[in-house]
Amino acid sequence: MLSYIKGVLEEVLADTIVIEANHVGFSIQVPGSIFKELPGIGESVKIYTYLHVREDAMVLFGFITKDDMEIFKKLITVNGIGPKGAMGILSVMNGYELRVAIMSNDLNRICLAPGIGRKTAQKLILDLKDKLKLIDFEDGTDASGIQKATNISLRYADEGVEALVALGYSSHEAIQAVKGLHDQDSVEAVIKEALKKLAKF
Repeated sequence: MLSYIKGVLEEVLADTIVIEANHVGFSIQVPGSIFKELPGIGESVKIYTYLHVREDAMVLFGFITKDDMEIFKKLITVNGIGPKGAMGILSVMNGYELRVAIMSNDLNRICLAPGIGRKTAQKLILDLKDKLKLIDFEDGTDASGIQKATNISLRYADEGVEALVALGYSSHEAIQAVKGLHDQDSVEAVIKEALKKLAKF
């Protein structure tokens, strides 16, 4: 099993990248959200991978973070959401943002994904809500989203986002408000500063 591929980025196509590693070119399908995170052609890149085996083909799917890969694996367990649907979802939000949307029942956010209607979004939430936590990769190595954009504890950030959603803000608004905060040493401080930012929007 290929856990990840580290090599030179050789080509970037509409929904696929090619990485050369050990003189082998790997064609990897990726979500649209990955392109802004990629280095330039000819530069080194590490992509977490999942090999999907069908009767007629083997397809390699790739992600910048381990978090997004694990979310992808959970998504394809939902009846009616195959790899194509899962990639569509992760093209409009990263794994952390999807996790928040599921935990806060944010149907509108999930329905932004191509081909995902309210019925499918409701099923996704029902199937995955008990399987996901806001903190799934707390070791800090591969956690995405908020942890990369803030200097505060990931736990404080998560609880702050949950509190803002409970106050009626969308998951997207809550995440954006918590991103960029620095040095808050409690959940209460995170919420207070985030509310100040939201008041300016």
